[in-house]
Amino acid sequence: MTRFSLRVNNDLDLPTLTGLAVAAEDAGIDQLWVSNDLMMRSAPALLGALFQKTSRIELGIGIMNPFSVHPAELAMTAATLAEMSGGRFNLGLAAGSGEFLSWVGIDQQKPLTATREALRAIRALLAGERPVDVEGAGAGWTRDAYLRLDPVHVPIYIGAMSPKMLEFAGAEADGVLALLFPPEHFETASALVATGAESAGRTLADVDMPACVWLALDDDREKADRALALKLAYYGGAFSPYLLARAGLETADFQPALDALRDGDEERAIASITPQMLSLGISGDPETVIRRCRRLQELGATHLSFGPPLGPDPVGAIELLGQSVLPELRRSA
Repeated sequence: MTRFSLRVNNDLDLPTLTGLAVAAEDAGIDQLWVSNDLMMRSAPALLGALFQKTSRIELGIGIMNPFSVHPAELAMTAATLAEMSGGRFNLGLAAGSGEFLSWVGIDQQKPLTATREALRAIRALLAGERPVDVEGAGAGWTRDAYLRLDPVHVPIYIGAMSPKMLEFAGAEADGVLALLFPPEHFETASALVATGAESAGRTLADVDMPACVWLALDDDREKADRALALKLAYYGGAFSPYLLARAGLETADFQPALDALRDGDEERAIASITPQMLSLGISGDPETVIRRCRRLQELGATHLSFGPPLGPDPVGAIELLGQSVLPELRRSA
């Protein structure tokens, strides 16, 4: 059975986010992830409110990092949200954006090491153990460093894009959030996760690996394509050259769109996004989206995760997902 999740940004206000969460639960979505990008709304605070408005859907923070928040506080947050939600909380953990961290004077040193140490320390704390007793949990812990709470299991997903981080996620994490540009990069990313899992005596089946893609869905295919094109105009130039090369693109291809945005001309920016660039995400009417998602299922994806913009009308897109897309994808799984 294929699982489904949504990913949204923490720039949304609580009423808007609540509407999306309720629509996602009604549509049969399994998980909703809220980002915790620096200098926007606090994802832990948002989730505390969303748990009061939902009853079934899992909610996660995707992601938090051990540079701006100490692993001890990450464990405290995870334990508290798990307690509040009756076990519906998932923690996304990664090194974070080096650019964002530089805004507040944080130098992101050894991101893989810091993420690994944080995962081991957080897992120990949640289990009622002491990080000082766990190999590779980092330095500086004393025997007084333990949670004064009952042990709790919180699934920890690693946000990963680089080969080494993907392998680490396969070896130690409960799941991995790997943004895929293009979506068909799932085949390469999942192979790296599988390699990491095998090195630790596990298999890929032991790791929840959503195929994380950008989605824009609408009955009007042109409107959906425009929504995704605008997203790509803003962010396409920031993708890693490694990922762009997978789609036969390079950073310079997005320069016309960026120039148009600087001139305040969104229409020209949208027109600058070619069909090849548009293939970095999934967009269109239900039939088009189903066809592209089935390809991911054929590549082995058992969990599809859809990120913003979702469509020109995000709530409408979620409802359309539940009515027209998910039933077909469940039948073809």
